[in-house]
Amino acid sequence: MEMEVEKKYISAEELKKHKKPGDLWISIQGKVYNVSDWAKDHPGGDTILYNLGGQDVTDAFIAYHPGTAWQYLKKFSTGIYLKDFEVSEVSKDYRRMATEFSKAGLFEKKGHGALCSIVIIAIMLNLVVYGVLKSDSVLVHLICGMLLGMLWIEGAYIGHDSGHYQVMSSRFYNNIAQIVAGNCFTGISIAWWKWTHNAHHIACNSLDYDPDLQHIPVFAVSAKFFNSITSIFYGRVLTFDPLARLLVSYQHFTYYPVMMVGRVNLFIQTFLLLFSRRNVPNRGLNIIGILVFWTWFPLLVSCLPNWSERVMFVLAAFAVTSLQHIQFTLNHFSGDTYLGAPNANDWFEKQAAGTIDISCSTWMDWFFGGLQFQLEHHLFPRMPRGQLRKIAPTVKELCKKHNLPYRSLSFWEANVSTIRTLRNAALQARDLSNQVPKNLVWEALNTHG
Repeated sequence: MEMEVEKKYISAEELKKHKKPGDLWISIQGKVYNVSDWAKDHPGGDTILYNLGGQDVTDAFIAYHPGTAWQYLKKFSTGIYLKDFEVSEVSKDYRRMATEFSKAGLFEKKGHGALCSIVIIAIMLNLVVYGVLKSDSVLVHLICGMLLGMLWIEGAYIGHDSGHYQVMSSRFYNNIAQIVAGNCFTGISIAWWKWTHNAHHIACNSLDYDPDLQHIPVFAVSAKFFNSITSIFYGRVLTFDPLARLLVSYQHFTYYPVMMVGRVNLFIQTFLLLFSRRNVPNRGLNIIGILVFWTWFPLLVSCLPNWSERVMFVLAAFAVTSLQHIQFTLNHFSGDTYLGAPNANDWFEKQAAGTIDISCSTWMDWFFGGLQFQLEHHLFPRMPRGQLRKIAPTVKELCKKHNLPYRSLSFWEANVSTIRTLRNAALQARDLSNQVPKNLVWEALNTHG
């Protein structure tokens, strides 16, 4: 008869000591795993592991991994357990809800949304090319530019969906869909998206960990940015200098114009990542995809008869896609924010506090790509967008049970809330009690308050 091996235990405080490169431990359901050597190979990137290192990550693991992933944990086991492991009532309910959704097959019921979107994108692309090449009408060219913007929006949704869960018949085809929809069609690298988006999900609305809130010097959703905080994600100080103060002071006026050209920043960020020294998965494939975009897009624009129509065409496309950029910011800019690393022990609470749902009619679901159910998506990122409306009432009830925020605003109300947040921060930036060195431009613009 074999002797039962005595279990080894460590405290949560001891676990916190193991959260750096080369010494990275996590706990799942009270069992401790050493993922130091595996972090660089993690499909979701190493950033999220370092952000959550040294703590129990059960809820985040459940959110991001299918049931088949549990079998791979054994090889990382240390044989150590948390001696003070406790599960909050919110987490118990969240895990119970995830189990119920899984048993109902909601994570597998993907429908034909991806196929329909690909067909629609193909049709729009053909119409755009045909309109540019075969028509001499300025109006037709304007409509084609707007149609191209819609193509980019739908392409982004395909990239987003395939980045969170498998929309195609195999992982290989899923990766191809990501590159085609993201890199080739929209000019935005799926590698860049995964790098930033996974970090955003894990550290939702953390001012120093969530890259989706770090827009200094152009925007600041909180006065805490005025202290020139350090971005843990980018590894640099977000300096709040005179230029940042000037821009932030009028951000509620510049918000929409900046959104109009926000895509330019995404193009730049893509190039900065792909040609950086950072370890980029499938770098070569991502670069090829980007080269495809920067081949067909300039060629298409060059086919227009003159420069005024070319500028009009590009701006029309940017104007339409700005609706998507606005939506992304509406989901979070006016949510609750915090400083510091994400705490896996309040996974549900942090997601509820940092997200804003956008209420809309069922027939508009295609336009928002499922992201109007932002809280539901953050809690269950692997769930196909077609199922999010179904689970919304259950999520709302759970929030109500635990006295957590569940904010669902109309598109108009969400815009008002976002502008109010930006205006409040802008007025604080103008406050001369914030000791930021002044310059002549600043003084001239603020002479009369």
